[in-house]
Amino acid sequence: MRTSWLQRIALFSLILALALPPLAAAQSAADTYKAKCAACHGADGSKSMMGAKPLNGPDVQGMSDADLNAAITDGKGKMPAYKGKLTDAQIKDLVAYIRTLKK
Repeated sequence: MRTSWLQRIALFSLILALALPPLAAAQSAADTYKAKCAACHGADGSKSMMGAKPLNGPDVQGMSDADLNAAITDGKGKMPAYKGKLTDAQIKDLVAYIRTLKK
């Protein structure tokens, strides 16, 4: 009986451990977006400042992940480059987060 209880705790812990990283990444991307992007692009991606296109619009949403990654990494127009300021993983998560802003 005791072994069964320990097996259940171990199984629950494993499931929890596998579920938390994606949830943390999604939250982290939202936090990164708020801190680095929302001032110019708006909380919902609809703002366009200094000639930037809205992130939730068809022009940006139609870009490939590689193009979005490059824009964030290297900057584009007046947008600053985030290479060295954000990790590759954070940039990848931001690209995924930008996809959630689609109209």
